[in-house]
Amino acid sequence: MITLDQLGPALLAGGVVVLLAIIGVRFAGRLGVPGLLLYLGIGLGLGAVLPGSEPINPETAAALGYAALALILAHGGLTTRITNLRPVLVASVALATIGVGVSVLVVSVPLIFWFDLEPRTAVMLAAVVAATDAAAVFAVLRRTNVIPRLRQLLEGESGFNDAPVVVLVTVVAGGSLSAQPWLIPLLVVAELLGGAVIGIALGYATRWLLPRMALPAIGLYPIAAIALLVAAYGLADVLSVSGFMAVYVAAIIVGSARNLPHRRSVIGFSDGLSWIAEIGLFVMLGLLAQPDRLPGSLGIALVTAVIVVLFARPLAILLTLAPLKYSLRDMTFVSVGGLRGAVPIVFAAIPLGLGVPGAELVFDATFIVVIVLTLVQAPALPWVARRLKVDAPEEPAELDVDVAPLDQMDAVVIAVDVVAHSRLAGVNTLELGLPPGVVVSMVLRGGESLPLDRHIRLRRDDRLVVVAPQQMRMATINRLRDVASFGRLAGWQRGGNTS
Repeated sequence: MITLDQLGPALLAGGVVVLLAIIGVRFAGRLGVPGLLLYLGIGLGLGAVLPGSEPINPETAAALGYAALALILAHGGLTTRITNLRPVLVASVALATIGVGVSVLVVSVPLIFWFDLEPRTAVMLAAVVAATDAAAVFAVLRRTNVIPRLRQLLEGESGFNDAPVVVLVTVVAGGSLSAQPWLIPLLVVAELLGGAVIGIALGYATRWLLPRMALPAIGLYPIAAIALLVAAYGLADVLSVSGFMAVYVAAIIVGSARNLPHRRSVIGFSDGLSWIAEIGLFVMLGLLAQPDRLPGSLGIALVTAVIVVLFARPLAILLTLAPLKYSLRDMTFVSVGGLRGAVPIVFAAIPLGLGVPGAELVFDATFIVVIVLTLVQAPALPWVARRLKVDAPEEPAELDVDVAPLDQMDAVVIAVDVVAHSRLAGVNTLELGLPPGVVVSMVLRGGESLPLDRHIRLRRDDRLVVVAPQQMRMATINRLRDVASFGRLAGWQRGGNTS
């Protein structure tokens, strides 16, 4: 328990650590070293140099890790559109369930027979290293130009597979493997379905509630959105179903809402929380590790890493994606793109906190596996994408519409950025064909507002601000999307006037 005398030094140390981590990410990228490893290094360094420091309690680390993962998954879901996820939903869920089961089997059997590990220890280690990491996948793939379908598949897998893995690890660590192992798949399915139901319910409830809250300050909308998403995790956990599934599904539904108020503020706030959660998570796990204990697990860790990369992951991909008609090239990239990060280490802290025999070996081996695979996979992924020819040219993002309610006027402000390659560029404001009663209130160019006493031809990087009556909101947004896609002749392209 921290005292008032300790509060100042603790805040100073925390601020310095976060600032160093943020600055270090920039230089780590230039050196080709993943920033995730930098955070782990900071934690290891703090644990080694701080006088009188003791490793953080594993149970506390697991609880804080769950909270951080909930925030990371919330951001990942908010930036994932249902329309993009729908084509790969079946494949993502198959990888997160059947693929995890295959990986656990392929990894655990050699560990039992080659290293004479107890079956429970082998299954726990195999389970925690089967989980791909949402933070690592989101961070790396969104900086890599990959075919959108494959990127969305890997992101969906990383978002969904936390739930079955945490159920499996918890059940096995609790000693249920030898008692009734046939119950494990049923528990996994039941928790996933329960979490999905809660996520859908609270996701749509949040979509309905946020535009109607009429909050007095813009900054309250992001807080309300994140609070409702975190509540999805809490409600699911209280009902003994998957909180990770609930928060991810709810966030996808909220992020896909076209009328989400102050979308940029919500996404920006979520992004900042996700970064803080990720930095804190890795630093904490670095503190939890004990460097003098790691060499004893090096052999098992390296063998486990080799089995995961060369056998378990490829076989899991083959058995789940081949029946869904994925090509060998696509399956190869998905196999390489299953990045590990903080998630396996957090899950490895579960048996450590429970004091399960063999838990220290599981944690230490997982720590080494994550470091090895992060060093190998993350830097190689862009090269692999080019070699397999699954890289894609950079394309303009979908039209990003920011909507803000005008509480006392029954109207909304709609802000649209004219991005690269958008067909809005070159269109005169008179040619937008907006619905009756909708007006262009402002065009921002280079940080300055252009006079509206004349019609303005839009340019790239302009921001268009439109005021629309509440009942014309969706018609206005749809018209702007049409013009962004087809230009001034959008009505003809779509078979008629869309206004």
